[in-house]
Amino acid sequence: MEKVQFISHFTEKYSYVDSVRLALEGGCKWIQLRMKDAPEDEIVETALEVRKMCDRNGAVLILDDHAGLVEKTGADGVHLGKNDMPVDEARRLLGRGKIIGGTANTLEDIIMHYRRGADYIGCGPFRFTTTKKNLSPVLGTQGYRKIVKGLESAGIKIPVAAIGGITLEDIPEIMATGIGGIAISGSVLKADDPAKEMRRIISAVENAAAPSLAQNA
Repeated sequence: MEKVQFISHFTEKYSYVDSVRLALEGGCKWIQLRMKDAPEDEIVETALEVRKMCDRNGAVLILDDHAGLVEKTGADGVHLGKNDMPVDEARRLLGRGKIIGGTANTLEDIIMHYRRGADYIGCGPFRFTTTKKNLSPVLGTQGYRKIVKGLESAGIKIPVAAIGGITLEDIPEIMATGIGGIAISGSVLKADDPAKEMRRIISAVENAAAPSLAQNA
């Protein structure tokens, strides 16, 4: 797992493809294409274009939710939410060669995904965010510390990325919890220069990264 993941988003100013392009320009090497409520044909069309962009930039492409579209789009894997296909079912479908991530809000969620064969976890939300509906309870840095300690106590090693309303200023305190990395979206696209903001975020994470759970999946 890369320490910085970008989750695609669209705004009045940027399309999904624009958002990915800007993240890649900023040096991000892990893109999650998240197109909630979009029809499958639109997801496939966008993913094929984004796949080429990721290839040119040496970046990983993960599809959100749609395990059945991974092979069709050439994505490297899938990220599954709580209401999506279970991780073990996706693993049977995709095999060992694809990356599978799972969304978690609690230590119990993470352990469940780990036992089902997940490669990494997106854990949040760090704080309230408008980019996600039906938000789970906010974790904050205290929540991440408890999760990191819980995984250590259980002897479980799996990369965990913090997610949910994270900004550049939050990075030092988040990484100090021992969490493996961050996933980011809105704060990049809200910046005056998104590619520059992405570079600043990556630099901040690299500078703040302490010994943690961030072993490459």
